[in-house]
Amino acid sequence: MATDKNKTIDLEKSLADLEALVEELEGGDLPLDKAMKKFEEGIRLTRGCQVALKDAEQRVEILIKSAGSVEQLEAFDSDEAD
Repeated sequence: MATDKNKTIDLEKSLADLEALVEELEGGDLPLDKAMKKFEEGIRLTRGCQVALKDAEQRVEILIKSAGSVEQLEAFDSDEAD
């Protein structure tokens, strides 16, 4: 399975960029044309994040299936971690 490194996004950076965009748009100080461009950029970032999350979810499912079954996995007990 070949992956295109150019299409791989940095999820954390994209989320931070999206958060900054939302703050700018919520400020209400942008002219309409700039606000629309920021909104379009936000949509692009959101779609990229959705693709990255879906890819990660699929990879986790593959790892779980290759490990046997879900029943073999133990639930994480946060009390034991302390």
